[in-house]
Amino acid sequence: MRPTVQIFTLILAALIFSACQAPAPPTLSDADIAAIRTANASYASAAKARDWGALAALYAQDAIIMPPNHPPVTGRANIQVYFQAFPPMSAFEVPIVEIEGRSDLAVVRGTYSMTIIQEGSAPVTDSGKWMEMRRKQADGSWLIYCDIWNSDMAMPK
Repeated sequence: MRPTVQIFTLILAALIFSACQAPAPPTLSDADIAAIRTANASYASAAKARDWGALAALYAQDAIIMPPNHPPVTGRANIQVYFQAFPPMSAFEVPIVEIEGRSDLAVVRGTYSMTIIQEGSAPVTDSGKWMEMRRKQADGSWLIYCDIWNSDMAMPK
């Protein structure tokens, strides 16, 4: 076989193989990322205001949360009940570190810091990290489907 025929054959084979590969899944649009950031800000505002109904509305009906030192809590109504028992906070921040995903599913990672006010004792400050899985809804909103967080603070001895 002549060298030009060999080169042509190799190029043709490379084109055929590359055409057979599945296309990359669509990534998150700038609008999706902005919507997720807005939802995260709404989450922080609702928690600071102790508006547990508004906070729970940011979760899918079949969502699950996995809080530290507690069994998983499943379902929006049960998630609201869980947060209603949360002590008052004087500070609460949940900045996003990273958002990755595709057109209908996102993984959001961040950090948190909060100060809890406990009656009869000094305020308790905590900081840690969190990760959520969010699903895009038909209306373009991004509801939390799975949420887990844990503290960076050392366990008491």
